[in-house]
Amino acid sequence: MSGIIAVYSLVIAVLIAEDMRPPNKNEGSAYSLFNGFMHLACGLAVGMTGLAAGYCIGVVGDKGVRAYMDQSRVFVGMVLILIFGEVLGLYGLIVALILNTKSKG
Repeated sequence: MSGIIAVYSLVIAVLIAEDMRPPNKNEGSAYSLFNGFMHLACGLAVGMTGLAAGYCIGVVGDKGVRAYMDQSRVFVGMVLILIFGEVLGLYGLIVALILNTKSKG
């Protein structure tokens, strides 16, 4: 489950890398300060929510496996809580994608 969080970061990294161009001597800088801060915000959004989602998945997974040893009915509830924890990373991806569209102009 936590491998998907890394894919979210990879998607944003590829989108940011596509926007970067080397400076042109005739036109000046091709990468503005605004785009730099927007890309920083994209990375922070997906990174911090990925960190929170990973921590949540780790804690819930540990406690859920320990509880599953005592009672097998816990499994469905554990998976649901893990999905809710992973959605935190998805929210960060959505915010980063919205910010990335703002950095184009």
